[in-house]
Amino acid sequence: MLVISSAELRNNMKKYLDIATTEKVVIQRGRTETFVLSSQNHLPEDFDRGITKDELMVGIRAGIKKMYSKNR
Repeated sequence: MLVISSAELRNNMKKYLDIATTEKVVIQRGRTETFVLSSQNHLPEDFDRGITKDELMVGIRAGIKKMYSKNR
């Protein structure tokens, strides 16, 4: 396990993504926030439920339009 700062990750992203394929990389941001970077060989089970930004915006616009049409 390797511990680095968020600035170090930002400055050397490729290096730490490569390292994360074989070991966990702990990213420390400030004194209170810690994150773990590790490789994942498979997608989460519910990943196929994800939507694009454009699909999200279509749904939001439809919801807003429906909300305002009820108030008239």
